[in-house]
Amino acid sequence: MIGLSATALTACASNRTPVTREPQIDPYYQAMYGANYTEKFPVEATDLRRVDPQFWRQEVAYVTSERPGTLVVDTPARFLYLVLEDGRALRYGIGVGKTEALVFRGTATIGRKAQWPRWTPTRSMIEREPDRYGPYAGGMEGGPENPLGPRALYLYKDGRDTLFRLHGTTEPYTIGTNVSSGCIRLMNQDIIDLYGRVPTGAKVVVINS
Repeated sequence: MIGLSATALTACASNRTPVTREPQIDPYYQAMYGANYTEKFPVEATDLRRVDPQFWRQEVAYVTSERPGTLVVDTPARFLYLVLEDGRALRYGIGVGKTEALVFRGTATIGRKAQWPRWTPTRSMIEREPDRYGPYAGGMEGGPENPLGPRALYLYKDGRDTLFRLHGTTEPYTIGTNVSSGCIRLMNQDIIDLYGRVPTGAKVVVINS
């Protein structure tokens, strides 16, 4: 036989496995979330395939009565805004802790900033998961495994620490979600960027539902 019927050809074609291709990520964002080996500890690239694009850092239209330089933490929407001029803001995706992040709302200021900060779990975290957090009751030095990541911004009100922090994460795929513990986490590249833009004393507005 020197040929195949149309039916046979169709059957052959239908048995082929379709070729799937991963979506292409804009090189602009690949560079934004790429690896950084100039830090005290290496900051690995973020796998953006695991983070919804709406939570990637971007400038957006944002109408607010807050002055430029103010941070607005919108916990229900999972966004943090750095207010800019002319009705614009730089928007960052955030992950929100189920407990610690929901105990503060209102206004505060950045009372302290730290690079590769030391981390100590709260009493409630230790009580809730003693096996996981108990060994770190005395604190954990900064480094790649530290849950606060490469930077932390500490919120103060009336001169007192609110225990509410903006920090990095070892779990970037949790951005845009409620997470088991902690305060407000950003991708490590984002918290480094925000840290460089926001001075101590900056106003922070925290919106909680």
